Amino acid sequence: QVQLVESGGGLVQAGGSLRLSCVASGNIFGINSMGWYRRQAPGQLRELVATTHEDGRKNYADFVKGRFIISRDNAGNAITVSLQMNGLKPEDTAVYYCNAHNILTTSNTWGQGTQVTVSS
Repeated sequence: QVQLVESGGGLVQAGGSLRLSCVASGNIFGINSMGWYRRQAPGQLRELVATTHEDGRKNYADFVKGRFIISRDNAGNAITVSLQMNGLKPEDTAVYYCNAHNILTTSNTWGQGTQVTVSS
C-alpha cells in the first residue's frame, strides 16, 4: 500500500504564498503520476489543480497557470511532490488533496487533505 502524508496548508492573505508538500511512501512501485486536486465546498467534486508525470510532463488547471508550480523529487523509497502557490486569491480557498496514480494497478491513492484559506 501507498501512504500519502500532506503538509503545508494554512491561512494566508490574498497575494501571499504557501507551499504544499506530499510524501508518498510504502509500495510506490508503479506510481507514474502524482498531483494536487482541490474541493472548494462540501459536496463538490474535486477538481484538478496540477499534476506531474514520471516522464517530466506537468499539467496545470487554467486557473492556476502562472501562479502555481508543481515539482517532484524521487529519493530512494519515497516520492515528494510539492506545490508552490503564489499570488493566492480568496477563490483558491479549498481543501487540497494529494493524489498518486499507479499505472500498473490503475489505482488512485488520496491524501487526507490540507486546508488552504485565503483571506481578502
